[in-house]
Amino acid sequence: MTRTVRRTRRPLQVAALGAVAMLALGACSSSDDSSSTKSDASSSASSASGSDSGKVSGQVTVFAAASLKESFEKLGKQFEQEHPGTKVTFSFGGSDSLAASITGGAPADVFASASPKTMKIVTDAGDASGTPATFVRNQLEIATLPGNPDKVASLKDLTRSGLKVVLCDKEVPCGAAAQKALDASRLKLTPVSYEQDVKAALTKVELKEADAAVVYKTDVHAAGEKVEGVEFPESADAINDYPITLLKDTQNADAAKAFIALVQSAEGQKVLTEAGFLKP
Repeated sequence: MTRTVRRTRRPLQVAALGAVAMLALGACSSSDDSSSTKSDASSSASSASGSDSGKVSGQVTVFAAASLKESFEKLGKQFEQEHPGTKVTFSFGGSDSLAASITGGAPADVFASASPKTMKIVTDAGDASGTPATFVRNQLEIATLPGNPDKVASLKDLTRSGLKVVLCDKEVPCGAAAQKALDASRLKLTPVSYEQDVKAALTKVELKEADAAVVYKTDVHAAGEKVEGVEFPESADAINDYPITLLKDTQNADAAKAFIALVQSAEGQKVLTEAGFLKP
């Protein structure tokens, strides 16, 4: 009887050992699954990190018409805040000079011109990437000394003898627009100087080296109390379109496109219209 019990107990021991082994295997399998899940999560995190590394970063060099200075500098700061790790560098000046620099090989990512004519210099040279788009327009205004001591009330008043008037160079968009307004009014004006960009023309009045200058409304707005603006109806016939484009030799296309997108966005347009620019 004792021998029989021993024979029946042995299979039970084997079965128990088998059950323990199965549990151990299950635990290992569970551990492997957990390890696999952690590995997958780690891989996903790594992938997400890789995606983050694709965000806009680096430097963007923008060549822009002098009249855009205040607005673009404000947008540049906003861009850097929205895209940490970026730096926007500006070069402001007469659009014709900037266009010549670009076609001459000057490194830049974006060009914002004060007229389609100066933008054409860049596109004809094959230095633009894509088709330039008009993002704002601008209208002329007469800038006089504070208080308008010479009582300038019209474009014709600028032709008075003894009045020192400054214009932008005829090759510069603001100068070409001023000449167009004068021609339409059949007026002849001999300025004391032609300036290379609109800011230089305005500065002559601010420094009291000139009595008046034909500039943009936006520049009069930016100057505040340093000058007084006088509107004239002929300016409606000489409104300039401002095109912007990505440049072919850009070293940072993603960031350059993002800056252009900001300029064209509702936020960008608000900054520009508040500065006195007209909507495209």
